[in-house]
Amino acid sequence: MSELALALVFAVFIWWFSTGIVLLLNRMSRGAITLSLVLSSLLGLGALAGLAHTAHQTSIAGAYCAFTCALLAWGWHELSFLTGWITGPRKSAIAPGLSEGRRFVEAVRAILWHELGILAVGLVIVAITWDAPNQVGTGTFVVLWVMRTSAKLNLFFGVRNLSEEFLPAHLRYMESFFRRRAVNLFFPVAVTAASLALALLVARAIDDNATPATAIGTTLVATMLALAIVEHWMLVLPLDTTALWRWAIREAGRRNAPVPVQPAPAAAPLPLERDEKLLRAR
Repeated sequence: MSELALALVFAVFIWWFSTGIVLLLNRMSRGAITLSLVLSSLLGLGALAGLAHTAHQTSIAGAYCAFTCALLAWGWHELSFLTGWITGPRKSAIAPGLSEGRRFVEAVRAILWHELGILAVGLVIVAITWDAPNQVGTGTFVVLWVMRTSAKLNLFFGVRNLSEEFLPAHLRYMESFFRRRAVNLFFPVAVTAASLALALLVARAIDDNATPATAIGTTLVATMLALAIVEHWMLVLPLDTTALWRWAIREAGRRNAPVPVQPAPAAAPLPLERDEKLLRAR
């Protein structure tokens, strides 16, 4: 297997597995969620340190490390949002019939702290990798940020598949900000722009003048962009969007299923009661 193909497989596996882990952790007990948030926060801080350390490395290992660190930093945001730890000032559903402008304002309020957190971490990543030769981590984080924002806008404007199954019970009010329709006008614009950016990344990755580290790093970023485009198409195509992560959702459901209460066995009659029953029977 070529080095570019290996990088592609690595990125796809990390994307699939990390998404499942976040879904699984978010549906465990409150104690397990708290522990996972603490560990995720520590990993996030370590990821920022890793990005700063690898920013000036131009090796293939440095590209893989920067890519993984960016995913760890992003994973912290995803987990903190899905657990309800960092969302926004509005934590309730909106009433039907609101104007588009008011609906958009309330939708922003529902995720405001989350978006500001992503902005803050994104600025930190840009600052610690500024003017450095290894921009794989920064590119990965920016791709995830832009494409996730695009996905949120598409959910707001309306798509076929809202993927409600991914929302835990404490975030069900978010569904009131979504709209179900076949497609919206923003969707083709977003997919076309992302596809053009993907074509540029692919051209850079296969350029004969690119160094091995540049080719690998660009392939990793391009793969994440390609997967994000696939996720966009999953919003409008008649597909089961949960099929790839059903193992995580099913396992989480088993862990959270209530334990059936067994009826208590009937108490055995006392000796005196047993004798009285025998006499009455005679």
